Amino acid sequence: MAGITDRPFRDLVARFGAGLVVSEMVASAEMVMAKPSVRARAELGYDASRTAVQIAGREAHWMAEAARIAEAQGAAIIDINMGCPAKKVTNGYSGSALMRDPDHALSLIAAVVGAVKVPVTLKTRLGWDDAMLNAPQIAARAESAGVQMITIHGRTRCQFYKGQADWAAIRAVSDAVTIPVIANGDIIDAPSAKRALAQSGAQGVMVGRGAQGRPWVLAQIAATLYGTPAPQIPQGAALCEMIGGHYTAILGFYGQDLGLRVARKHLGWYMDEALTPADLRRVILTAKSPDVVLAHLSDALAHAPERVAA
Repeated sequence: MAGITDRPFRDLVARFGAGLVVSEMVASAEMVMAKPSVRARAELGYDASRTAVQIAGREAHWMAEAARIAEAQGAAIIDINMGCPAKKVTNGYSGSALMRDPDHALSLIAAVVGAVKVPVTLKTRLGWDDAMLNAPQIAARAESAGVQMITIHGRTRCQFYKGQADWAAIRAVSDAVTIPVIANGDIIDAPSAKRALAQSGAQGVMVGRGAQGRPWVLAQIAATLYGTPAPQIPQGAALCEMIGGHYTAILGFYGQDLGLRVARKHLGWYMDEALTPADLRRVILTAKSPDVVLAHLSDALAHAPERVAA
């Protein structure tokens, strides 16, 4: 989720107790050449525990070099993105476009696995479209190449995010490999996670959009499914303090001008959850001063429904 799962948001999610967080996807060639936009966006959390660094690309050389850099900086896991459906990515023959050329995709996987000693994982989809549902074959070959875990989004690339994720279709991948399979797509809470696991045969779940405005939800799901400590879901003043802290962290990470713009989507999701009145929502999302946002947060969250831990 480029532009969303940045360092401030991942840190917040991890503090609630998520088992693993994944960096924003970064283009491997740009990462190697250290373009400021990439390094600024993706202070990847090399020093953070339970963080995978996700790279994308279409050339084995750049993928391997990016993986080496990430490992040298302290990354504990390298994740290869073969799932992004965005046209600007697939038009460059990266992301889920690689599913159309499995041989080339496997050459990239092999290059990354051969470049580093840390575990390499793979994120992909069911296939390019309904006529090319080749995730099981790619997964089996990826396992043979040394990939140690694979995450499958239960849609094809051509579905983008339309319709419902097909968790049952992930079972063919689970049956094709012995490494852990992680189910992804439309998992928003413990009940949906349970259904995804039952239908897919997967060993775990990945939550993406379901965490927007609810950074505690991954820990909440884990507590229900696996008996890990339940997160303390903030209410009232604690919720205001958490969101204010996230807002301040965004401004500190990006600087005030860019930070004000980046923070709006997160504030919008928090206010969606809090049922913030439209007029107050407008004030916060159009504010040009952090002081205005922070001054109105308490009122904006006053109608937030009480949440339980499971």
